[in-house]
Amino acid sequence: MRLHHVLLSFLVFCVIGANASDTKTYRLKLATSWANTVPILGEAPLELKEMVETMSNGRLQIRIDDPTKHKAGLAVMDLAKTGQYDIGYTASYYYKGKDFKLIFFTTVPFGLLPSEQHAWFEYGGGKELAKKVYEEHGLLHFQGGNTGMQMGGWFKKEITSLEDLKGLKVRIPGMGGEVMSKLGVLAVTVPLGELYMSLERGNIDAVEWISPVFDMNMGFQKIAKFYYTGWQEPASETQFLFNKKSFDKLPKDLQLILETAMSKVANRVLEKAVYQNALAWDKIKTEHPDIKVASFPKEVLVELAKANDAILDEQATKDPVFKEILDSQRAFINKARAWTKMGDYAYINNTEK
Repeated sequence: MRLHHVLLSFLVFCVIGANASDTKTYRLKLATSWANTVPILGEAPLELKEMVETMSNGRLQIRIDDPTKHKAGLAVMDLAKTGQYDIGYTASYYYKGKDFKLIFFTTVPFGLLPSEQHAWFEYGGGKELAKKVYEEHGLLHFQGGNTGMQMGGWFKKEITSLEDLKGLKVRIPGMGGEVMSKLGVLAVTVPLGELYMSLERGNIDAVEWISPVFDMNMGFQKIAKFYYTGWQEPASETQFLFNKKSFDKLPKDLQLILETAMSKVANRVLEKAVYQNALAWDKIKTEHPDIKVASFPKEVLVELAKANDAILDEQATKDPVFKEILDSQRAFINKARAWTKMGDYAYINNTEK
């Protein structure tokens, strides 16, 4: 990985040298789905801006607008697609209502882990499939960082059976919400700024957000005492979505600077998520010892998996490209998971004290 970054830096240096006579200043606008107060995800565009402007010696400037400015946190892809913004920093699965195939480039329930997903994307055909899908929208796709395994949510009561889920109002978006609905859950969408109040007032019975560092920032641990492990988002990748016309107008050296900086920012997001989640969870254990970490019962997980497969299989009959991506991910997970179990899981299970 370090060698890869060294080579990219060398290429940037060479291309910059070849374009040294170009002194024009290029300006881009970036819309992000997350305010800068959101841990990690709020920081990523700012880091991209700093890197790009430094590496280009000020020739490339990026203006960042968050949802408080553009008022379209869950429509950032559209802002980039229409050219209102040059870049969108967001998560592809927010837009499954427009194109169901987009979910695969963030995460799907019971899907690939971060290391597996990155391997699939880089070497297993994922990058080529993403190009095929995003070209339909006039966009270029660059990975923006993975927040890793997401927790299954904060529940006010313990879930011991399928019956306990029926009728519960749960804030859970995307595919996770669609799958839970099949088991009798009322999956609802609540704006980020209203999540805590909705949970506190009983308007919802449970909330799924992200993971400890993000969740603690919201204060859910003060209200709901059952913290469930995840199944719905095992590897949540964000994206930098670039308006293709905007990207193509840039000189080659600035394109390469952008690609290099986006790659570095993406690495930092995952590194920060692992580190800060470890610290946040340690803090929860000491400051909130009444929090009970639990996993959904096996019967619940089995039915969730069945519902998930049914939704994916049905969609595959409607869209041949969707089926191509689904088949690609399923084929790779069958190979990769055996190695993950033999490698990572066996190491943890056999050496844990």
